[in-house]
Amino acid sequence: MNYWLFKSEPDVYGIADLAAEPDRTGRWDGIRNYQARNFLRDQVQVGDGVLFYHSACRVPAVVGTAEVVRAAYEDPAQFDPGSEYFDPRSSAAKPRWYCVDIRWRSQFARPVPLATIKRDPKLAAMVLVRQGRLSVQPVTAREWQRILDLGGH
Repeated sequence: MNYWLFKSEPDVYGIADLAAEPDRTGRWDGIRNYQARNFLRDQVQVGDGVLFYHSACRVPAVVGTAEVVRAAYEDPAQFDPGSEYFDPRSSAAKPRWYCVDIRWRSQFARPVPLATIKRDPKLAAMVLVRQGRLSVQPVTAREWQRILDLGGH
């Protein structure tokens, strides 16, 4: 089992949106960064744990957890001319973008703000601290547990 941090803007798709989905399961799509795409396509697997991170908001923070329930598949939005994620360079024969399905697992009693993460010496090596803009990023088992502890999980 691996661990990941997935970023989303809460006004676009927050943890409450995932919790409100049928079976609390939703598609994690719209990834248009090659490094994040490669993680989704090549490494994220069913059963992996996900830290759900609210970004581009007043207080960026890890707000809960999810689990990967469907491994990478072609992001259908890349083929939809009406979608903001349409990519005219993608084709069914040669798709460029992928998505996964995740299921809500928990919402933290205490969100774990980015400022707290940056101050914690146990989290100093997190990708989030070193490469903050990456929307899908690996998390070590120790980082995962530390974030859960800080979130009151």
